[in-house]
Amino acid sequence: MKQIQSYITQHETRMMNELFSLIRIPSISALPEHKEDMQACALRWKELLLEAGVDKAQVMATSGNPVVYGEKIVNPDAKTVLVYAHYDVMPAEPLELWNSNPFEPEIREDKIWARGADDDKGQSFIQVKAFEYLLSHQLLQNNVKFIFEGEEEIGSPSLEEFCKEHKELLKADVIL
Repeated sequence: MKQIQSYITQHETRMMNELFSLIRIPSISALPEHKEDMQACALRWKELLLEAGVDKAQVMATSGNPVVYGEKIVNPDAKTVLVYAHYDVMPAEPLELWNSNPFEPEIREDKIWARGADDDKGQSFIQVKAFEYLLSHQLLQNNVKFIFEGEEEIGSPSLEEFCKEHKELLKADVIL
């Protein structure tokens, strides 16, 4: 536990900057005027996955918003964990109910206040950082695949088709 806490403390500034870079992107899938933001967020996730240590990462087209896929194969015979998350967020309106800009993260009382800070950019970011930690400390014993979609907040209309088309790529022993 101390080793994990030390790692977090040592990398806290970098990690916060990375998380905030995601939160600042208004990836609102429900609003067509944010189509470019959806692409920008997918590309940022690809960069972060590569920086965390995946062997490959790519932004993949769907009939809607793109899917981000990444993988780290530590041993072809090892079990594979597929990590699912989404990078889209709900609209922030009504804006007058916010105490700050919803897409400019603010720390108040040791909590991050911003759209997506928890659901789901924050949660998926924690999963990627846990992967990064395990990999950097030679503790990763399973293959890991990531699939981050950009339509969960609107019912994931493209996900089923994407999964059918990429069934072999997404093959895993367990989904998180």
